[in-house]
This record gives sequence, C-alpha cells and structure tokens, in this order.
Amino acid sequence: MYSPAVLDHFQNPRNAGTLDAATATVSVTNPVCGDILELSARVEAGRIAEARFRTRGCVTAMACSSLLTELLVGKTLVEVRTISPEQISEALGGLPPATFHGAQLARDAAQALLTRLG
Repeated sequence: MYSPAVLDHFQNPRNAGTLDAATATVSVTNPVCGDILELSARVEAGRIAEARFRTRGCVTAMACSSLLTELLVGKTLVEVRTISPEQISEALGGLPPATFHGAQLARDAAQALLTRLG
C-alpha cells in the first residue's frame, strides 16, 4: 500500500523533534483527519539552515513531514514558496488520493512558516 520511500521516511524519520534555536515555529492541522504538524526552522543568511518537525498523524503525514524538512534545508524563502504538494507526493513515489492530504499538510506548514518569517 505504501511506497518504499514513504515507509523509509516513516520508519527512519529525518529531522524529527524540536529545534531549540528556531527562528520560527508553526503548527498546522488537517481538520478532516486530525493530523497535526509542528514545523520549526532556523534561518541564516536568508536560507533555511535547519528544520525539524513533530507530527501526530498517519503514516503518510509523518513521511511527508520528514521529507519536507529535507526539502527545506538550504533553500531561500523564495525557493520554499515553490514547494508543492505534488512535488512532495512525487518525491515519495506518488501518493494515492486517499493519502495525498499528507502532502497538502506539509505544504501548508511550509506556507505558514513563510508567513511567520515575513
């Protein structure tokens, strides 16, 4: 049911936890399924230097959160704006419609982070 990439990010999440020296922290929720994603990032010289997440939700939400942190690191704020749910889904081997909400949650968190960072 899940792609190897989804299972890998779920079983071996990257950048899970809190970020003590965060420039910004946001929390987004999918009200339909109840998934919650808390995303923290540290910005240095206009780029995301570090990102961490804490997610309560389904396998796909966890995997998308993990992948998102990898996508964010090294990016400028302008580059972060281009991250789409479709990009997240494709990077995880293509999410079926029933689990695509995980990619949308991750993108919502990235957009909320941009709003917080101004």
